[in-house]
Amino acid sequence: MKKIGFIGAGNMASAIIKGMIESQEIPCDILWASDIDKTKLETLSLEYGIHTTIDNCEVAKEVDVLFLAVKPFLLEEVISSIKEVIRDEQVIVSIAAGKTISLIEDMFGQPMKIIRVMPNTPALVKEGMSAIAYHERVTLEEVCFIENIFKKLGRAEIVKESLIEAIGAVSGASPAYVYMFIEALGDAGVKAGLSRSQAYTFAAQSVLGSAKMVLETGMHPGALKDMVTSPRGSTIEGVEALEKEGFRYAIMHAVDQCLKKTEKMKGE
Repeated sequence: MKKIGFIGAGNMASAIIKGMIESQEIPCDILWASDIDKTKLETLSLEYGIHTTIDNCEVAKEVDVLFLAVKPFLLEEVISSIKEVIRDEQVIVSIAAGKTISLIEDMFGQPMKIIRVMPNTPALVKEGMSAIAYHERVTLEEVCFIENIFKKLGRAEIVKESLIEAIGAVSGASPAYVYMFIEALGDAGVKAGLSRSQAYTFAAQSVLGSAKMVLETGMHPGALKDMVTSPRGSTIEGVEALEKEGFRYAIMHAVDQCLKKTEKMKGE
Protein backbone atom coordinates (compact mmCIF):
# COMPACT_ATOMS: atom_id res chain seq x y z
CA MET A 1 0.00 0.00 0.00
CA LYS A 2 1.23 3.50 -0.85
CA LYS A 3 2.68 5.52 2.01
CA ILE A 4 1.12 8.98 2.25
CA GLY A 5 2.71 12.08 3.74
CA PHE A 6 1.76 15.67 4.48
CA ILE A 7 3.99 18.70 4.73
CA GLY A 8 1.83 21.04 6.73
CA ALA A 9 -0.51 19.80 9.46
CA GLY A 10 -3.18 22.50 9.48
CA ASN A 11 -6.96 22.19 9.23
CA MET A 12 -7.12 20.85 5.69
CA ALA A 13 -4.36 18.27 6.19
CA SER A 14 -6.03 17.17 9.43
CA ALA A 15 -9.39 16.82 7.66
CA ILE A 16 -7.86 14.68 4.90
CA ILE A 17 -6.06 12.47 7.43
CA LYS A 18 -9.23 12.10 9.50
CA GLY A 19 -11.26 11.17 6.42
CA MET A 20 -8.77 8.52 5.35
CA ILE A 21 -8.52 6.90 8.78
CA GLU A 22 -12.28 6.94 9.44
CA SER A 23 -12.86 5.24 6.07
CA GLN A 24 -10.97 2.25 7.52
CA GLU A 25 -9.40 1.74 4.10
CA ILE A 26 -6.07 3.38 4.94
CA PRO A 27 -4.19 2.34 8.10
CA CYS A 28 -2.60 4.98 10.30
CA ASP A 29 0.85 3.38 10.13
CA ILE A 30 1.32 4.41 6.47
CA LEU A 31 0.55 8.09 7.17
CA TRP A 32 3.18 10.73 7.89
CA ALA A 33 3.00 14.44 8.66
CA SER A 34 5.50 17.23 9.27
CA ASP A 35 5.02 20.76 10.56
CA ILE A 36 6.95 23.42 12.43
CA ASP A 37 4.14 23.49 15.01
CA LYS A 38 4.81 20.62 17.44
CA THR A 39 1.40 21.05 19.06
CA LYS A 40 -0.37 20.22 15.78
CA LEU A 41 1.83 17.17 15.34
CA GLU A 42 1.16 15.96 18.89
CA THR A 43 -2.58 16.29 18.29
CA LEU A 44 -2.40 14.24 15.09
CA SER A 45 -0.24 11.62 16.73
CA LEU A 46 -2.52 11.25 19.76
CA GLU A 47 -5.80 11.29 17.84
CA TYR A 48 -4.85 9.17 14.84
CA GLY A 49 -1.60 7.41 15.68
CA ILE A 50 0.23 8.57 12.54
CA HIS A 51 3.97 9.19 12.22
CA THR A 52 4.96 12.83 12.85
CA THR A 53 8.16 14.83 12.55
CA ILE A 54 9.36 18.41 12.27
CA ASP A 55 11.65 17.35 9.41
CA ASN A 56 10.04 17.86 5.97
CA CYS A 57 12.75 15.86 4.25
CA GLU A 58 12.08 12.85 6.47
CA VAL A 59 8.48 12.75 5.26
CA ALA A 60 9.46 13.41 1.63
CA LYS A 61 11.93 10.51 1.66
CA GLU A 62 9.51 8.08 3.29
CA VAL A 63 6.30 8.38 1.28
CA ASP A 64 4.96 7.55 -2.17
CA VAL A 65 2.29 10.28 -2.23
CA LEU A 66 3.24 13.66 -0.81
CA PHE A 67 0.67 16.35 -0.02
CA LEU A 68 1.96 19.91 0.04
CA ALA A 69 -0.56 21.40 2.47
CA VAL A 70 1.06 24.76 3.09
CA LYS A 71 0.09 28.35 2.32
CA PRO A 72 0.83 29.44 -1.26
CA PHE A 73 3.51 31.95 -0.22
CA LEU A 74 5.41 29.14 1.56
CA LEU A 75 5.28 26.64 -1.29
CA GLU A 76 8.51 27.60 -3.04
CA GLU A 77 10.47 27.59 0.23
CA VAL A 78 9.13 24.15 1.16
CA ILE A 79 9.84 22.68 -2.28
CA SER A 80 13.35 24.11 -2.21
CA SER A 81 13.98 22.32 1.09
CA ILE A 82 12.86 18.88 -0.17
CA LYS A 83 13.55 18.78 -3.91
CA GLU A 84 16.90 17.04 -3.52
CA VAL A 85 15.26 14.02 -1.86
CA ILE A 86 12.21 13.73 -4.12
CA ARG A 87 11.98 10.70 -6.42
CA ASP A 88 10.65 10.67 -9.99
CA GLU A 89 7.95 8.10 -9.22
CA GLN A 90 6.45 10.02 -6.30
CA VAL A 91 3.08 11.73 -6.70
CA ILE A 92 3.01 15.33 -5.47
CA VAL A 93 -0.39 16.73 -4.47
CA SER A 94 -0.63 20.49 -4.00
CA ILE A 95 -3.58 22.32 -2.44
CA ALA A 96 -1.92 25.74 -2.78
CA ALA A 97 -4.22 28.26 -4.47
CA GLY A 98 -2.86 30.09 -7.50
CA LYS A 99 0.15 27.82 -8.03
CA THR A 100 -0.11 26.01 -11.37
CA ILE A 101 1.22 22.57 -12.18
CA SER A 102 3.86 24.03 -14.51
CA LEU A 103 4.97 26.52 -11.85
CA ILE A 104 5.25 23.78 -9.24
CA GLU A 105 7.26 21.65 -11.65
CA ASP A 106 9.60 24.61 -12.26
CA MET A 107 10.09 24.91 -8.50
CA PHE A 108 11.22 21.28 -8.38
CA GLY A 109 13.44 21.81 -11.41
CA GLN A 110 12.58 18.46 -12.96
CA PRO A 111 9.61 16.57 -14.50
CA MET A 112 7.23 15.51 -11.74
CA LYS A 113 3.93 13.71 -11.22
CA ILE A 114 1.87 16.63 -9.93
CA ILE A 115 -1.80 16.79 -8.98
CA ARG A 116 -3.52 20.04 -8.02
CA VAL A 117 -6.52 19.95 -5.73
CA MET A 118 -8.81 22.85 -4.81
CA PRO A 119 -10.74 21.70 -1.71
CA ASN A 120 -12.83 23.85 0.62
CA THR A 121 -13.23 24.01 4.38
CA PRO A 122 -16.55 22.07 4.64
CA ALA A 123 -14.27 19.07 4.09
CA LEU A 124 -13.76 19.37 7.86
CA VAL A 125 -17.31 18.03 8.31
CA LYS A 126 -17.19 15.71 5.25
CA GLU A 127 -19.27 18.06 3.12
CA GLY A 128 -16.43 19.46 1.07
CA MET A 129 -16.24 20.09 -2.67
CA SER A 130 -12.87 19.39 -4.28
CA ALA A 131 -11.65 19.99 -7.84
CA ILE A 132 -8.78 17.83 -9.11
CA ALA A 133 -6.44 18.52 -12.05
CA TYR A 134 -3.34 16.57 -12.95
CA HIS A 135 -0.11 16.50 -14.97
CA GLU A 136 0.09 14.24 -18.02
CA ARG A 137 2.74 12.13 -16.27
CA VAL A 138 0.25 11.05 -13.61
CA THR A 139 -1.42 7.70 -14.30
CA LEU A 140 -5.19 7.17 -14.25
CA GLU A 141 -4.76 4.82 -11.30
CA GLU A 142 -2.92 7.53 -9.35
CA VAL A 143 -5.57 10.13 -10.16
CA CYS A 144 -8.36 7.78 -9.05
CA PHE A 145 -6.48 7.12 -5.81
CA ILE A 146 -6.42 10.84 -4.99
CA GLU A 147 -10.01 11.34 -6.14
CA ASN A 148 -11.13 8.56 -3.80
CA ILE A 149 -9.38 10.25 -0.88
CA PHE A 150 -11.23 13.52 -1.45
CA LYS A 151 -14.55 11.76 -1.96
CA LYS A 152 -14.23 10.66 1.65
CA LEU A 153 -14.48 14.36 2.54
CA GLY A 154 -17.59 15.13 0.48
CA ARG A 155 -17.67 15.42 -3.30
CA ALA A 156 -14.81 15.58 -5.81
CA GLU A 157 -14.58 16.09 -9.56
CA ILE A 158 -11.71 15.87 -12.04
CA VAL A 159 -11.50 19.09 -14.07
CA LYS A 160 -9.24 20.87 -16.55
CA GLU A 161 -6.54 22.84 -14.78
CA SER A 162 -7.66 25.98 -16.61
CA LEU A 163 -10.84 25.87 -14.48
CA ILE A 164 -9.15 25.51 -11.09
CA GLU A 165 -8.91 29.24 -10.35
CA ALA A 166 -12.56 29.82 -11.26
CA ILE A 167 -13.59 26.89 -9.08
CA GLY A 168 -11.51 28.30 -6.24
CA ALA A 169 -13.31 31.63 -6.50
CA VAL A 170 -16.74 29.97 -6.60
CA SER A 171 -16.24 27.00 -4.26
CA GLY A 172 -13.03 27.55 -2.32
CA ALA A 173 -13.81 31.06 -1.11
CA SER A 174 -17.61 30.96 -1.02
CA PRO A 175 -17.96 29.36 2.44
CA ALA A 176 -16.85 32.76 3.80
CA TYR A 177 -19.72 34.45 1.95
CA VAL A 178 -22.19 31.81 3.13
CA TYR A 179 -21.07 32.29 6.74
CA MET A 180 -21.64 36.04 6.34
CA PHE A 181 -25.12 35.31 4.95
CA ILE A 182 -25.94 33.01 7.89
CA GLU A 183 -24.64 35.62 10.33
CA ALA A 184 -26.79 38.29 8.71
CA LEU A 185 -29.86 36.02 8.82
CA GLY A 186 -29.06 35.38 12.47
CA ASP A 187 -28.91 39.10 13.22
CA ALA A 188 -32.25 39.56 11.48
CA GLY A 189 -33.70 36.72 13.53
CA VAL A 190 -32.51 38.29 16.78
CA LYS A 191 -34.02 41.59 15.69
CA ALA A 192 -37.32 39.76 15.13
CA GLY A 193 -37.23 38.19 18.62
CA LEU A 194 -35.34 34.90 18.31
CA SER A 195 -32.51 34.01 20.65
CA ARG A 196 -29.04 34.14 19.06
CA SER A 197 -28.75 30.35 19.24
CA GLN A 198 -32.19 29.81 17.69
CA ALA A 199 -31.53 32.32 14.93
CA TYR A 200 -28.25 30.71 13.86
CA THR A 201 -29.72 27.19 14.02
CA PHE A 202 -32.72 28.06 11.85
CA ALA A 203 -30.58 30.06 9.40
CA ALA A 204 -27.83 27.45 9.07
CA GLN A 205 -30.22 24.52 8.67
CA SER A 206 -32.13 26.43 6.00
CA VAL A 207 -28.91 27.00 4.04
CA LEU A 208 -27.93 23.33 4.44
CA GLY A 209 -31.33 22.10 3.32
CA SER A 210 -31.49 24.50 0.38
CA ALA A 211 -28.07 23.36 -0.86
CA LYS A 212 -29.14 19.74 -0.55
CA MET A 213 -32.26 20.47 -2.61
CA VAL A 214 -30.10 21.83 -5.44
CA LEU A 215 -27.78 18.83 -5.39
CA GLU A 216 -30.34 16.07 -4.95
CA THR A 217 -33.21 17.29 -7.12
CA GLY A 218 -31.05 18.54 -9.99
CA MET A 219 -33.50 21.41 -10.41
CA HIS A 220 -32.39 24.89 -11.43
CA PRO A 221 -31.92 27.14 -8.37
CA GLY A 222 -34.32 29.64 -9.94
CA ALA A 223 -37.05 26.99 -10.15
CA LEU A 224 -36.52 26.07 -6.50
CA LYS A 225 -36.72 29.76 -5.59
CA ASP A 226 -40.01 30.02 -7.49
CA MET A 227 -41.41 27.16 -5.40
CA VAL A 228 -40.96 29.28 -2.26
CA THR A 229 -42.31 32.55 -3.66
CA SER A 230 -46.11 32.57 -3.65
CA PRO A 231 -48.13 35.25 -5.48
CA ARG A 232 -48.56 38.34 -3.29
CA GLY A 233 -46.66 36.48 -0.55
CA SER A 234 -44.07 37.61 1.98
CA THR A 235 -41.11 35.78 0.39
CA ILE A 236 -41.36 37.63 -2.92
CA GLU A 237 -41.23 40.89 -0.96
CA GLY A 238 -37.92 39.75 0.51
CA VAL A 239 -36.63 38.70 -2.91
CA GLU A 240 -37.51 42.13 -4.30
CA ALA A 241 -35.66 43.82 -1.43
CA LEU A 242 -32.54 41.76 -2.16
CA GLU A 243 -32.73 42.64 -5.85
CA LYS A 244 -33.03 46.35 -5.02
CA GLU A 245 -29.89 46.08 -2.87
CA GLY A 246 -27.92 44.42 -5.66
CA PHE A 247 -27.68 41.01 -3.98
CA ARG A 248 -26.78 39.05 -7.13
CA TYR A 249 -24.32 41.66 -8.34
CA ALA A 250 -22.59 41.69 -4.94
CA ILE A 251 -22.03 37.91 -5.10
CA MET A 252 -20.83 37.99 -8.69
CA HIS A 253 -18.50 40.91 -7.94
CA ALA A 254 -17.07 39.09 -4.89
CA VAL A 255 -16.26 36.03 -7.01
CA ASP A 256 -14.72 38.25 -9.70
CA GLN A 257 -12.48 40.03 -7.18
CA CYS A 258 -11.45 36.73 -5.62
CA LEU A 259 -10.52 35.37 -9.03
CA LYS A 260 -8.45 38.46 -9.86
CA LYS A 261 -6.50 38.08 -6.62
CA THR A 262 -5.90 34.38 -7.30
CA GLU A 263 -4.50 35.22 -10.72
CA LYS A 264 -2.11 37.71 -9.10
CA MET A 265 -0.95 35.03 -6.67
CA LYS A 266 0.59 33.07 -9.54
CA GLY A 267 3.40 35.59 -9.60
CA GLU A 268 3.76 36.09 -5.86
